[in-house]
Amino acid sequence: MIAALICVISVAALLQFFVSYSRSVIAAYRRSELSEQVREVAGIQDWELGGEQFSRLLQLVQLCPQKGDDQGDLAVVRAYYRMMGWLKAASRAFSTSVAQWAERERVNCTYFAAVALDRRIAYSRALLAQQMSQH
Repeated sequence: MIAALICVISVAALLQFFVSYSRSVIAAYRRSELSEQVREVAGIQDWELGGEQFSRLLQLVQLCPQKGDDQGDLAVVRAYYRMMGWLKAASRAFSTSVAQWAERERVNCTYFAAVALDRRIAYSRALLAQQMSQH
């Protein structure tokens, strides 16, 4: 019985740490402004992002060359996005405020993906400029 209690407390603590870490990663990217080029490439209209655009933006991110420093963050945010999707679906029946919060978190994840795309496009441009200057 004590072992089960310790296991439950450990999982709860791990989940709390995961949510806190994920939100801090997203908050760091939230400070970045999206360029007009990324909005055009990603098809973001009216300067609005929706939670449902996350997968498409992630696919665009995967098409760009990797800079190497955001792979871990992408994996964490992808898992957090899925968890928020599950929470939104599960809470829709009993708490609209929790479902709305989960949707806001999903939108934040989408913004994260857009900023990651922006950074990768800038990296691709820098690589292209470097190659052009060498020739």
